[in-house]
Amino acid sequence: MKKSLRDQLQQLIYLVINPIVKGLIKIGFTPNIVTLVGFLLNIGVVIIFVTGVEEGNRGDLSYVGWAGALTLFAGLFDMLDGQVARLGNMGSRFGAFFDSVLDRYSEMVLFLGICYYLVGHHYFLSSLAAFVAMIGSMMVSYTRARAEGLGIECKGGLMQRPERIVVISLSAIACGITAHFIGGDYKLFVPGIPFHIFETISIFTFPLFIMAVMTNITAIGRMRDAKIALDKQDQVTRVIRGAATTVKVLLVAALLLPAMAFTEPNFPTPNEPGQLFYIQRTPNTNTIVYDLNIVDGKLDADEPVNVYWIRYADGGEKKPLNYIQRKFAYGIKVKDLGQGKYELHSVAYAKKDLYLMKPTGQPDYHVYAKIGNSLAVLDRIYIEIDGGTFWHPNVLYIELKGKDMVTGKEVKEQIKP
Repeated sequence: MKKSLRDQLQQLIYLVINPIVKGLIKIGFTPNIVTLVGFLLNIGVVIIFVTGVEEGNRGDLSYVGWAGALTLFAGLFDMLDGQVARLGNMGSRFGAFFDSVLDRYSEMVLFLGICYYLVGHHYFLSSLAAFVAMIGSMMVSYTRARAEGLGIECKGGLMQRPERIVVISLSAIACGITAHFIGGDYKLFVPGIPFHIFETISIFTFPLFIMAVMTNITAIGRMRDAKIALDKQDQVTRVIRGAATTVKVLLVAALLLPAMAFTEPNFPTPNEPGQLFYIQRTPNTNTIVYDLNIVDGKLDADEPVNVYWIRYADGGEKKPLNYIQRKFAYGIKVKDLGQGKYELHSVAYAKKDLYLMKPTGQPDYHVYAKIGNSLAVLDRIYIEIDGGTFWHPNVLYIELKGKDMVTGKEVKEQIKP
């Protein structure tokens, strides 16, 4: 899967800092020590801001510039501690917890210093923006942590912690440098407007207003994403529980109602390692197989399902799907629901919900689907086609076959698209 620009930049930074990381490991630094150093540097940032109020004047923005430089340096330790853990093979669950806690402390301490400086020099509106940005920053982190505690990933949105550190530090540095050349008290007036539209401190405070908006938008967006993912998980859970409670009714119905007759074509049955289910169609015996995508002994979370042909009409040759087949006919769309559960949809027929998961107590992954009135392990999909074209085949019906996950009995359902 193609990496995002953010991931590519992160990998580039790792290439630069890895020699530093190896040096820290050699002199005995642990990840927790690196994390603690980063926190202490952020306390140093607060000291600079406080000194800027107590010792400096409103027009002396050099304190802002130096605070920004130290913030950027402290932010480097956010990356160093993780790399020290990885390259030094010193990762631990407490280390991850310790890092998260001190990150929150560092950020709140940083915003404390910013708010103190702005209030101390009577930039009240800007101090309010900084406070709202702090709230948004905390909620961005909290929504991710809470979602992960519920078993789902929630990493989307702008203004995550690295972006916030970069914005604050670079805007502060730019403010300090600009003040050196044009003065900290510079104000820009426009004729006809009774107030100034720009002053030197705006270089630092304007990004805080943007951050106040974007962090809270990100937090709200994560709440929305979490709701969608959790609703999907709850839906799967309800279906599984409902299947167990209705099994007796289904057994009685099976005895009272005549079974629906299905015509079973005489096709070969594939039996591949990790096979989940397969599709067969009337034009020929060629079969599309869906199996688990295992990489280095683990299920690939990005692409958990492999799809390929077994061309029985051509001697049983295995071939991958071509682009058109993958995008418009037999490919699947995958959504990670967390906790090892995935929602699958056919690119050609998205109305049927399929779920790849390994229920508690079960050793293997299976694809589950609602077949008739049962939640079943999907085994086979058969498509009856009568003419038409590749783009518009005349599909008479789609037949799903599987095993009821409660009774183990074979179940079938015909769908007329």
